[in-house]
Amino acid sequence: MHSFGYRLNGLLTFAVTILALMCAITSLSDNFNTPSPSAEIKIMNINWFQKQPQGHDEVSLTMNVSADLQSLFTWNTKQVFIFVAAEYETPKNSLNQVSLWDAIIPAKEHAKFWIHTSNKYRFVDQGNNLRGKKFNLTLHWHVMPKTGKMFADKIVLTGYSLPEEYR
Repeated sequence: MHSFGYRLNGLLTFAVTILALMCAITSLSDNFNTPSPSAEIKIMNINWFQKQPQGHDEVSLTMNVSADLQSLFTWNTKQVFIFVAAEYETPKNSLNQVSLWDAIIPAKEHAKFWIHTSNKYRFVDQGNNLRGKKFNLTLHWHVMPKTGKMFADKIVLTGYSLPEEYR
């Protein structure tokens, strides 16, 4: 006859095994979701464009960000972290990324939005490479599931440029 400890151990082992199996199935079910997010970013104004005393270029932008990210949410999604980055090339680096704005979307109900905002973080280039520079604005997202691995993707929006002269 087995003691109470052996029976409890068997029951807990069985329960943890079933829980792990359910988590694995939950994580695998996200692979069947094919999200189709959309986004649009319009630069409404370049508030200022100046050279800092250290010689670095700095830009302040006002932009409208609209996006429909509802398709990223499944029953396994805890939240989605999003951010807008300016991406451009310089003679020294083939890719420069500067984060301009970010947010956390806690639920599907908040995943379709429109916001009028200035850049939350400073758009600074370490040098004087921004005058007349063409750049992309990229909306990045990281989906944080309740269980399973995180995944990330982005939408690249092209065709933006900065003025030739400081303002």
